[in-house]
Amino acid sequence: MSVSYFIRYDVNVRDVGEFVEFYRSKHVPVLARWPGLRRVVLHTPIEWSDAWPVNRGRAVLMAQLEFDSAEALHAAFASPERAAARAATANFPPFEGVVTHQALASAEAWRRA
Repeated sequence: MSVSYFIRYDVNVRDVGEFVEFYRSKHVPVLARWPGLRRVVLHTPIEWSDAWPVNRGRAVLMAQLEFDSAEALHAAFASPERAAARAATANFPPFEGVVTHQALASAEAWRRA
């Protein structure tokens, strides 16, 4: 079992591409210093349609930070590197909206052979 920490940006920004590129080129290197962090995956929106009525999300970015365990996640949270990453968010391009944080355990339920 691994653990992922998701940061979801349901925000309005002047330029989505600029916001995502800033996050990728400036913020991910700061995140990469967290102890125990194994991988950072950036999820960005694509155009899509669904024949069924669904509630469409409005995230412009969802960052997934992967750890081997909850203990590794908690150790990263207590680190000075995490404090530095929080301080670095002051340099983000301006945005308005909601940013949510959530930690989830991962357990693969199915995979095509």
